[in-house]
Amino acid sequence: MTGFAENRRVATVALVVPNYDEAISWYVDRLGFLLTEDVDLGGGKRWVTVAPANGQGARLLLAEAADDAQRDSIGNQTGGRVFLFLETDDFVRDHAAMLEKGVEFREAPRHEAYGTVAVFADLHGNLWDLIEPKR
Repeated sequence: MTGFAENRRVATVALVVPNYDEAISWYVDRLGFLLTEDVDLGGGKRWVTVAPANGQGARLLLAEAADDAQRDSIGNQTGGRVFLFLETDDFVRDHAAMLEKGVEFREAPRHEAYGTVAVFADLHGNLWDLIEPKR
């Protein structure tokens, strides 16, 4: 497509949460993400991002809900569909580690044409795929 820069990417995805610190703890302790930014913006607002430890892929902006409409979307930002996809190079290793840390998987692992996958829920019920793509 002409008229656009060649080097663009989705860098950050906002995820509405009820509490910054609770969300940071869950993503760092249960998924092994790194806290990449935590900047006080004043007035109780913060710019909080987490990302996979290897720095690959988009960051998550943990956005604390500011009103009732935002609070109502917590845990269901996509209407019950899988929201985010966490790719791994070793499904068995990461699935076992996540189970050990109390991550709730909604199904048993399955093998699809595109790879090995299982759906899990984050601390508020947003659905994710843990996936090891076929190479």
